[in-house]
Amino acid sequence: MLQKLENLRAKFDPLGIDACLITGAISHRYFTGFDNPDATLLVCQERAYAIEDFRYEEIAQTTLHDIYTVISPKQGILSELIAENKITSLGIENESLTLKEYERFKATLKVNLVSINDTISSMREIKTPCELEKIAIAQEITDGAFAHILKIITPQMTENDVCAELEYYMRKHGAHDKSFETIVVSGAKSSMPHGTPSDTRLKKGFLTMDFGALYDGYHADMTRTICIGKADDEMKKLYNTVLHAQKSALEFLRDGVKCSDADKVARDIIEKDYKGTFGHSLGHGVGLEIHEAPTLSSRCDKILVPGNVVTVEPGIYIKGKYGCRIEDLVIIKEGEIRNLTKSPKELIEIY
Repeated sequence: MLQKLENLRAKFDPLGIDACLITGAISHRYFTGFDNPDATLLVCQERAYAIEDFRYEEIAQTTLHDIYTVISPKQGILSELIAENKITSLGIENESLTLKEYERFKATLKVNLVSINDTISSMREIKTPCELEKIAIAQEITDGAFAHILKIITPQMTENDVCAELEYYMRKHGAHDKSFETIVVSGAKSSMPHGTPSDTRLKKGFLTMDFGALYDGYHADMTRTICIGKADDEMKKLYNTVLHAQKSALEFLRDGVKCSDADKVARDIIEKDYKGTFGHSLGHGVGLEIHEAPTLSSRCDKILVPGNVVTVEPGIYIKGKYGCRIEDLVIIKEGEIRNLTKSPKELIEIY
């Protein structure tokens, strides 16, 4: 945590600020290691303050006392601290504030307010070794859930049955929650990238499962598409096109690669025979949020650097017929990648 604060303080001069105010729940977790959606952190050059309410006061006193001065909230406390530390220019997370909150800060704090959203987002793009380990654990649990479902799945199960089994396995094996609302869609519904599971029995054809474990605040994310029944030649061609696009993108990824170029590698393969069927980006960053920077998108010119964690998830979706997506979670390293996803991705048929 101390290193993260020092990295933040190193941004003060380039931003022209004396201190910054952390109000976003995700940023609080990033800079403290625990959740409190209602807390405020004030980080100055020499001191840092954690304003924590009664519900979180004990954990804050126990875990933060070496780095932060822990303070209970009271009327006017921010103005007092700003005056005490002679702050004239303050960085704020304006994207985490309501308009009412922003106007209140502007009226009461009487300092120059500077947005620091992009600064904190760029810091979070590069994961620390500790963060990478938590993401790896989350993905290991996720891989285990897929291995589990392959052992028990039958055509008599419903989409909700599959969803429940995946989530139960993850919680039983160390996950603190699911990363996001699990997607389990079969048959014609597999053409919906973010379709929702239902109580209907699994339909013949493609079954897409997009799910992930949450471990100590950090997310995993993977997608596998299998087939209920035998896949015909057309389905095999579609599946193998997605697989080829994904493997090609994985081979291309490394530090120094432009995000949009990675997207183009996969998109060009799919567009050749399935024009207009790959409607989302190739991937996205993963960490304390399930979707964060950088994005492997045709519109993103960022250059990948060691410590980035991104998904690689091309897909083909033919409306009203079926769809397929294959997704791995990878760490960008110097000259290579580390693929955290160990689950098989050759076409699996359940019948």
